[in-house]
Amino acid sequence: MLLSLTGCTVGPDFTSPLAPAVNGYTAGRLQATDAADGAGGPAQRFINGADVSGVWWRVFRSKQIEAFVREAIDNHPDLAAAQAALRQAREVAAADTSALLPSVTGDSSVTRNQVPAAQSGLAGPASLYTLYNTSVPVSFTPDIFGGKRRGIEADLANADYQRFQLEATYLTLTANVVSTAISDASYAAQIRVTQEQIDGQRELVSLLEKQFALGAVSTTDVLTQKAQLAQTVATLPPLQKSRAQNRNQLMAYLGRVPSQDRGEMVRLDELRLPRDLPVSVPSLLVQQRPDIRAAESQLHQASANVGVATANMLPNVTLSASGGSSALALSALYGPQSAAWSVAASVTGPIFDAGALFHTKESKVAVLEQSSAQYRSAVIIAFQNVADSLRAIQSDASLLKAQVDAEKTADDSLKMSQAQFKAGSTTFLSVINAEQTLLTARTNRVKAQASRYADTVALYQSLGGGWWNRRDETPASEAKPAGIAGIFVPAGALPTPPAN
Repeated sequence: MLLSLTGCTVGPDFTSPLAPAVNGYTAGRLQATDAADGAGGPAQRFINGADVSGVWWRVFRSKQIEAFVREAIDNHPDLAAAQAALRQAREVAAADTSALLPSVTGDSSVTRNQVPAAQSGLAGPASLYTLYNTSVPVSFTPDIFGGKRRGIEADLANADYQRFQLEATYLTLTANVVSTAISDASYAAQIRVTQEQIDGQRELVSLLEKQFALGAVSTTDVLTQKAQLAQTVATLPPLQKSRAQNRNQLMAYLGRVPSQDRGEMVRLDELRLPRDLPVSVPSLLVQQRPDIRAAESQLHQASANVGVATANMLPNVTLSASGGSSALALSALYGPQSAAWSVAASVTGPIFDAGALFHTKESKVAVLEQSSAQYRSAVIIAFQNVADSLRAIQSDASLLKAQVDAEKTADDSLKMSQAQFKAGSTTFLSVINAEQTLLTARTNRVKAQASRYADTVALYQSLGGGWWNRRDETPASEAKPAGIAGIFVPAGALPTPPAN
């Protein structure tokens, strides 16, 4: 009966936008990366059309990274907030569904009345009586033009938006945890390299001071090495500060405060770089990026709101009925003589509003156009993110290879300068310059190693993080059951939310 009283649905019918008609993310064919010696050095190849794992962080084969990610998922308040926001949106959609159903209320009353005899034109004492009333009013406004259904459609689109916001929060958090753990490993390695250089330079200062006492070297050589040592020592505090702040950020991602840092960490030489990297089909990216799906949901909501505003410009029909009884005795309340009923119908509609409803509808059309443009922008940015990640992986692999070669050359140069200085064929300044070149080369090699791991994280993040291969929603995101009220929702009354 309910669906037979509904009519057309005004406003645009939403359809998902088409994906860009492209076959790849970059101009030109992707080649396997260069290989280099040491940690982070294996060559990587791109597997077109491969799916992204829902637990992509396991590709690094680090139990500590996996422990960090699990702790962040369990403890970070942003995820709890996103779950609650999703539930709130679903509760709103469930509440607004009631507009499709009749409103039924119950009313019972007992009144004691005294009516003076003079009021009825009779002589004598006042009349006392008790009146018992019961009634069940029913009202229903058929959704003739589909405004209510468009409103529910907008609510469901907003629930989808919050769902994909949850996935975006999940993806951002897990990627940030892994990236920050890698940055911590990079800072720790840079500090170790610097400390090893400091220790070596201190030994050299001690050796030079002994040689100076024997008259083998000049005061200038000793002072030059001490100046170099001081310069190297000065590079250590900035690294220590950066690492401390980076660890504070890592603790925040884990849901801890900085004082709860227990010192857990990963090492670059313990991580494993995946040799095979998935590259999703471009036509699937728009379905797998949470930010694109969120933008699509906002576009859907804006489309439905145009329908709501259009329906508000049209007449509404309200049907109402009431059945009940009135009696002077409780025992007679449900007798045939006490029955009372009424049936009514009314039509309301705008006649003159100085264009308010028209301009309201046009404002919703403008929001729809804005949402469409924002959706296209989200798609462009997503494809750019993937292309940037792919190019970074190739470029940083070549950079690491060059940095490893540079470090080996700098180490050989230092050894040669030291041998020449001992033989008296060069000045000590050449040794100092070679030391500084080696320190720079080692630090750059560590940074390049960390970049290769970070680039891999960025690729998985840009491809959507595989959320479709896991379930991130918890019971905290589900609307609460309405009990017996829920059985009155007719089949087909609610719009079906879009599939993944």
